[in-house]
Amino acid sequence: MNYDRGFQTFFMNTGQDTLWSLIPEPGYHNESLDIRDSWHYESDRNAPKTFMTAIQWLERHYKEDFFLYLDTWDPHEPWDAPSYYTEIYMPEYDGEIVLPLYGNWHDMPGYTEAEMRKGHATYCGEITMVDTWVGHILRSVENMGIADKTAVIFTSDHGFYFGEHGGLFGKMSSDKYPDGTLRPYDEPGSQWSYSPLFEELVHLPLLIRAPGVSPGVRNGLSSAVDMMPTVLDLLGVAIPDFVQGRSLAPALSDASRSGRDYVVSSIPFANPGDAVQSVDNFLRDLKDPPVTTVTAGHWSLLYSPDPGVSQLYNLASDPQQLDNVIERHWDKAREMHRMLVEFMRENEVPERLLRPRLELRL
Repeated sequence: MNYDRGFQTFFMNTGQDTLWSLIPEPGYHNESLDIRDSWHYESDRNAPKTFMTAIQWLERHYKEDFFLYLDTWDPHEPWDAPSYYTEIYMPEYDGEIVLPLYGNWHDMPGYTEAEMRKGHATYCGEITMVDTWVGHILRSVENMGIADKTAVIFTSDHGFYFGEHGGLFGKMSSDKYPDGTLRPYDEPGSQWSYSPLFEELVHLPLLIRAPGVSPGVRNGLSSAVDMMPTVLDLLGVAIPDFVQGRSLAPALSDASRSGRDYVVSSIPFANPGDAVQSVDNFLRDLKDPPVTTVTAGHWSLLYSPDPGVSQLYNLASDPQQLDNVIERHWDKAREMHRMLVEFMRENEVPERLLRPRLELRL
């Protein structure tokens, strides 16, 4: 996936490199199973090994100028941190590893809410393990005496549903095997279905610690594409003209600076029938068009080209997005849809993908 492109050195710890690391996909050899058989301690797991590799790299290079990127993959499923982490959130935890259904848990025969809640506890345990190891590398940076001249950025790519919005459990919805695992692309019935992007998925953590910047909170909107120009700006490197993101560095020192007027959250634009590669290594056809979320101020528009599917929420009065007000605020929805069309045109989205999205249909 080109994660190694452009780096002088690259390290990967095998063990969580496929989605269903505990269940081999049909026709796919899962090396992760072999790796996991040898796990005995917390330090054997993928995230701790990644952080230890980073700390060891810092021990060799901390006196140099550097850009170090860590991708722990966790808290991606399977959520299998040592049980003592999960027991913080579920003292009676029995050790079971729960995999998400990538759909509505109500639709899975025999599935119970208790099983999903157990999955949430293991997810929280996985997060706590990662937080612990983030602490280890931050302490290493302090111990090496470089904390006052090192910028640290922490963010993620998406969140997860645990029963919100009618019972969603996963980050997308798909047709699956009876046990809840995803079907490979070459099997009939393997399609991505309607997958809304609510706040649980698109409202991401972003924490930045930079030299000379006092602690504080910035309320403006930002987007993942802003990370690259922010890093360049903090390093004093010229930002190329082709970069679509904008640096957040000025807002670090001036809290009065406003953020973006709006942000767009989406999987890559595609049309029903297109084969897309989401979640794992397999192509699957789209049964329904992807939902694209436009966020502007305290408003959130979940846009779909299909009639009657788009939704509008007031995040100030309805942060859990339970009350779809699109019929009561049609003008606001149309305004935000115009933002989406503007965004697609500015970024030269192909006509075959732009054309179906030029209208907002009740």
